[in-house]
Amino acid sequence: MFSAVPTKGNGLAVVVDGDGLTETQMQRFATWTNLAETTFLTTPTLPDADYAVRIFTPGREMPFAGHPTLGSCAAWLHCGGVPAQPGVVRQECRIGLVEIEVSGDVPAFVAPPTKVAPLPQTDLDRLTAALDLTPAQVVRAAQLDNGPVWQVLELRSAADVLAIDADHVRWPEFVALGVVGPYPEGAEADYEVRNLAPSSGMSEDPITGSLNAAIVQWMHAEGRLTRDLVMSQGTLIGREGRVFVFREGDRIKIGGHVQILINGMLDL
Repeated sequence: MFSAVPTKGNGLAVVVDGDGLTETQMQRFATWTNLAETTFLTTPTLPDADYAVRIFTPGREMPFAGHPTLGSCAAWLHCGGVPAQPGVVRQECRIGLVEIEVSGDVPAFVAPPTKVAPLPQTDLDRLTAALDLTPAQVVRAAQLDNGPVWQVLELRSAADVLAIDADHVRWPEFVALGVVGPYPEGAEADYEVRNLAPSSGMSEDPITGSLNAAIVQWMHAEGRLTRDLVMSQGTLIGREGRVFVFREGDRIKIGGHVQILINGMLDL
């Protein structure tokens, strides 16, 4: 997901027929896949939903996540799913309904509402010191909540973001830490994003749709989102993540390429 190049995005396992599986079985399989997330599609409970999804990391269930949203939608369509409204898939997850538009060049979900709060100064000082950053490198900081809760630092530049050593991050000392910084004008991408200490316990997540969604909702809330954007992620770990941000007034969509690489049967 979130890459036009197969195997260069963020991998996802989707169990299309999840009805009848227990939560224990779901968590056990998600732990076994050892992917950032594994999803299970089930019969929806909300009348407007086309299907429901449950999202698991190797260690816990998530209320919402970005690349599992696009990947689950692609798998549902691939297996014959037909949305009630042509061109729009409505996915039920723990935060409610998420709309995914599938009529454009890439599928794109509508970014869910995000609560923006100041990052406590003690947390900012701790993160700055742990990541070996100077206070001057941090342009702004916030705590963002769009299902997952993120502590986000915006740095002066993409180069500052890429210079951070992920080995400074230890799980679970840091939880859902995002860093973002702008590229120079004329670059292929507008921002570089990194997700350090993700919920799966990895040192760095390849591409994170929910983090990107929270960041651009933060920008929008402060009047800084004035155009469509391209966000780069995964650069230092050999991925070519590209998250496309589409601005339509107060409605913001998060899009990316999806590749289906394996289609098979699973017996749990």
